[in-house]
Amino acid sequence: MELNEAYKSQPEYFGNPTQEVFPLLTKILDADASLSVQVHPDDAYAEEHEHELGKTECWYVIQADPDSYLIYGHHAKTRAELAEMIDSGEWDHLLRKYPVKTGDFIYVPSGTIHALNKGIMVLETQQSSDTTYRLYDYDRVDEKTGQKRDLHLQQSIDVTTVPSTDPKLEIKTEQKGASTFTSYIEPPVSPFFSVWQWRIKDEQEITHQNAPYTLVSVIDGKGTLKADGKEYSISKSDHFIIPAQIKSWKLDGDLQIIASEPN
Repeated sequence: MELNEAYKSQPEYFGNPTQEVFPLLTKILDADASLSVQVHPDDAYAEEHEHELGKTECWYVIQADPDSYLIYGHHAKTRAELAEMIDSGEWDHLLRKYPVKTGDFIYVPSGTIHALNKGIMVLETQQSSDTTYRLYDYDRVDEKTGQKRDLHLQQSIDVTTVPSTDPKLEIKTEQKGASTFTSYIEPPVSPFFSVWQWRIKDEQEITHQNAPYTLVSVIDGKGTLKADGKEYSISKSDHFIIPAQIKSWKLDGDLQIIASEPN
């Protein structure tokens, strides 16, 4: 059964939610070439124009080559200046380069111009939305069609936050025994999701925080999950959901985990 089917037919596993669609997507993105420069709308704009959710997202950098950088934000001071720089193709002056390294966390609220560049792998947590406005694609031509990909310039101008601002994150780290728990983002900074990193070195008991179910991605190591009287072996590349019926569970081993919950 696909997740969207389970979400609708067995809502008790998700705490009988009010949202019509499963609210989060989790992905691993491996940029072997620089991705197109994009911006996403907020919920209000997306509902009016696309009839779906907006898209706020975040990235945990699993791996980044030396001297890697993202496109994150822009240098325009007004919306008129933004439109003028886009129209004249002043991409080097408009787009802001943002250095990143392995282990960094980046929050990308709707309205933020952004792009992953070559040599960066991230775990992405985002609102469950497919709405993306492509602002710039480096004038690349599709080998099959011989055409450039469509751009969404007016929509991008409409939804971009001007001037560009960096969100103020309150990253907190707590030591429990030999294990380390890091909170990257929670309410009120993010109204849509909470994201944590768990570095497990000894047995730890964990409970749901902001929602009745928890999304878990093992990004390195191996160990065990004990829940509801059963024990499971887990290791790098495993992804699973702890459902609402499981109130607490235990992790043990040598594990690096990114976990998230909808808010």
